[in-house]
Amino acid sequence: MSLVTEYPAASSKVAAEHFLRRLSVETDCADVAHSQASGEADFVLLHVVGSSETFACRHLPGAVHLPHHEMTEDRMAEWPKETLFVVYCAGPHCNGADQAALKLARLGRPVKIMIGGITGWQDEGFDFVSSTDAGDEAA
Repeated sequence: MSLVTEYPAASSKVAAEHFLRRLSVETDCADVAHSQASGEADFVLLHVVGSSETFACRHLPGAVHLPHHEMTEDRMAEWPKETLFVVYCAGPHCNGADQAALKLARLGRPVKIMIGGITGWQDEGFDFVSSTDAGDEAA
């Protein structure tokens, strides 16, 4: 018996429920990039950590800088209640996206974390923008 099979695999029903639950709260860099490139971005992408200066230097295209500590009912009223937010932070070593997702969920807002964050985006080879780039509306 290998270390892989030491514990039996879950039933297909349990596995399907588990992965559906994960996909309901997570997305990845490739899916975000594809949605943006195809014009199907039906969500607001939030850069949830760092200073305005850090954001201005490098962020994902189309992202809005909204640190998790600034998320309040009043601030979020800028968007309709049904708006899906996709949050990202620096990467796997950062829990800023988790903090933002928790805050948004507690405010009754739909939310998903973009797993990998900035590190994942860079690893995938996707481009970043800065607030000085032509046509950047995120800053």
